[in-house]
Amino acid sequence: MKNPLWHYHAAFDADALIRRHEVASRVSNPGMITNFLDVKVDPKIYPSLLDSLAGAVEGVPIPQNWHADMAEWAAALRAVELSRDQFTMIELGCGWGCWMNATGTAARNMGRSVRVIGVEGDPGHIGYAVEALQRNGFAEWEWTLHHGIAAPQGGTALFPTQEGGQWGLEPLFHCDIAQRSDAVATGRYQELPMISLVDLVAEDRRIDLLHVDIQGGEADLIAASIGILERSVAYLVIGTHSRQIEGRLFDTLLNAGWILEMERPAILVLDGQSSPVVHIDGLQGWKNPRLFETVSTEVS
Repeated sequence: MKNPLWHYHAAFDADALIRRHEVASRVSNPGMITNFLDVKVDPKIYPSLLDSLAGAVEGVPIPQNWHADMAEWAAALRAVELSRDQFTMIELGCGWGCWMNATGTAARNMGRSVRVIGVEGDPGHIGYAVEALQRNGFAEWEWTLHHGIAAPQGGTALFPTQEGGQWGLEPLFHCDIAQRSDAVATGRYQELPMISLVDLVAEDRRIDLLHVDIQGGEADLIAASIGILERSVAYLVIGTHSRQIEGRLFDTLLNAGWILEMERPAILVLDGQSSPVVHIDGLQGWKNPRLFETVSTEVS
């Protein structure tokens, strides 16, 4: 059966775009995985999956690599190609900083100056991101990491404490003071600040890419932040965690005039007995035409 990750829809040639960014001169790095952009990844971030790949030099992720499918790679690199001399991106739910490192490196390879910003709730993953950015040659002034939870507005939320290398942990919102206190007392949660896009984006800053992967909160975040998105964000890449979320994003962004350039729906598992289960998250890539109207030339 054909790999389902080939089944995306794009307004551009995703295969050719990815291949344009392959660094032919990359070499093996002992103990590390070197991807097609020449980004070095430490297998310790996911040892059960990556230990066997230590020292490997990966090919292009067509239709996928261990981390993402070609739809997501192509959408993120599309934002890099549409950027100008300065490439600025924000990764919400950044984990070890995959998209900060990947798109920042691709932009640097194209001669752009770079500014990458990440938000992450897990302190261990923040540590991985710092190590990855340093390993891949980013200067301290080129990156900022926030230990918190991306949300439509400021405040306080609860984030699960780590229990042995977990990924995709979901925060808890809308808890009152007593509920937060009780949850923290169990040792299973920590209180973290909620960080809004208004807090992250200066009014005069153009964000070339906003990458959103926040475990189910993406539709609420986009709907609540549409004003700042319209003013400041040129391209959105969104990991989706249900078909319902995908439909809500369609409603919000199409009604606001955004252009859908990449789409691969979430892949479901059906057992005929229970509700559909998301097996692989979906992916959407959206272009904000307002921020390209004055540009005389751009990548088609």
